[in-house]
Amino acid sequence: GACSQPVLTQPSSASVSPGQTAKLSCTISSDYSPSSANLDWYQQGSGQAPRFVLRRTSSRGVGVSDRFTGSSSGNVAYLTITNVKAEDEDDYYCALWY
Repeated sequence: GACSQPVLTQPSSASVSPGQTAKLSCTISSDYSPSSANLDWYQQGSGQAPRFVLRRTSSRGVGVSDRFTGSSSGNVAYLTITNVKAEDEDDYYCALWY
């Protein structure tokens, strides 16, 4: 049969103060198996190219702080940023690939 393409949904924005923890979510419409798919997170500043942050729950990009961690629960993936800093204020995107 045909393989349907999952739809990824993220909240439009999140508000957090410096020093606090931000938990960004990415909801996947179809069944998501972390063992069979890769969920990547990207950070993008205004006018900048996207920067790879994290794959699944590990594998941070080069130079990415360990304040950034990944997790998942069911069909929702999370990017958690602890001790949020001003420079973390950017757009964050999730991407799923097999």
